Order: sequence, then structure tokens, then C-alpha cells
Amino acid sequence: MVKRYARAEADGSTVEGEYVAEDGEVTVGGESVEYDDLLAPCEPSALYCVGRNYAEKIDQMDYDVPDAPDFFIKPPTSVLAPGDGIVYPDWTDELTYAGELAAVIGEECHDVTEDEASEYVRGYSIMNDLDALDQERRTARKAFDGSAPLGPCIADIDPTGLGIETYVGGEKRQDANTDMMIFGADELVAFMSRRFTLREGDVIAFGSPANPGLLERGDDVEITYEGVGTLRNTVV
Repeated sequence: MVKRYARAEADGSTVEGEYVAEDGEVTVGGESVEYDDLLAPCEPSALYCVGRNYAEKIDQMDYDVPDAPDFFIKPPTSVLAPGDGIVYPDWTDELTYAGELAAVIGEECHDVTEDEASEYVRGYSIMNDLDALDQERRTARKAFDGSAPLGPCIADIDPTGLGIETYVGGEKRQDANTDMMIFGADELVAFMSRRFTLREGDVIAFGSPANPGLLERGDDVEITYEGVGTLRNTVV
């Protein structure tokens, strides 16, 4: 049975425990605790985000296939909790979604091998890589406040062969599988660890399948990864 863990607000305090999808409770110390709202499942010092990692998307966007992982960094202020409103920035007219699987680091590490990488991963979550597409530089496009909805939990699963579906306003926009990634989970964790000291709670997002697209105010966004659950947010 897959174990999932979540952080939540309960009676004004933050609790962390085992999570059963959408039952409104987390289990802490063997006792069920009713929560008011889910929080982001971790508190990263940085989010390392891989781009151009699905062959179908590369073909769709007419990109070159990268020889090494192509990545950028989002700051902690980009994290948005499950269910929180995605604020449509007033300085862009092209806000896009992208449903991505993300590793959550469980133990500080640096310069690990691919064989060692999974030992330092607590589990996997879902990130929506929001992008203000009409901005000129990648940091301006992707690193703004609230640009990384994250959740709903951390799942202790094998990241291979997971199906993904993204719905916007009830319409299916993305339908893929993690086996379509060019660089695998362990390879990406090892790659990042050679460049950065990865701290507990840090996030490595593995890139988006084909068909990322535009959002409008009022859109409900639901991103589901098999074994993890569904990340839901509404654009406000």
C-alpha cells in the first residue's frame, strides 16, 4: 500500500502525518486529526525545475533534444498550497499551466550517484509550473510569487510508469506517462546534487508533458499523477 504524507492546518497549528486522499484527516502519532486546510507538503529552500524532458513536448514546441538536463530555479516564495487561489499577475496576459511530477528531498545530500539518489528522496509530489509566457527572461516568467502550486501530499512510490492527466475547466489538456521522460528521476536528482547541496524539503520537478497551455481567470486546474493524487487550484 502506498504511503502518503501531508502537512495541514488544524486548530491554528501545523500538523504533519499520514494522509488518506480527501478524507479530511491526517494521522499523527496513530491518532486521526481533522484539518481545516492542506498546506504545501514541504518547505523547500529551492525548487529545481527541469524543462524539455518529454520527447512529445519537445516535438510539439520544436525544441532541440537536450544533451543534459535543462533547468531553472524557483524560490520558496513561489510555493502555493493545494486549494489556494492562483493569483493571475496583472503584468502578464499569458499565464500557462504545466503538470509535473516532483521529487521531495528527505535528507541533505551533495554529489550523490544515480544508484544512491533514491535513498535521499522522501517521496514524490505534484507541481504546477506556472509560466508568464510573455515575459522576456525565464526568471521573470517562472519565479514569481505563487508560481509553484505544490501538493497535495508526498507519496512513497516508484516514479516510473505513472500516468498523468491535467484538466482545466473540466477539459482534459494533458495525458501522458512518466516513462516518456528523457531523463529519469534518479538521474535528475544525481545531476542536481552535483551542482547544489540539496536540503531536506527541497523539490526537483521533472518537467511537463505535451500540451501545457493558457489559463483564464476562473479556471479550475486539476493535475493528477497516478499513486500521488490530485493537485487542485483555481485561478483568481
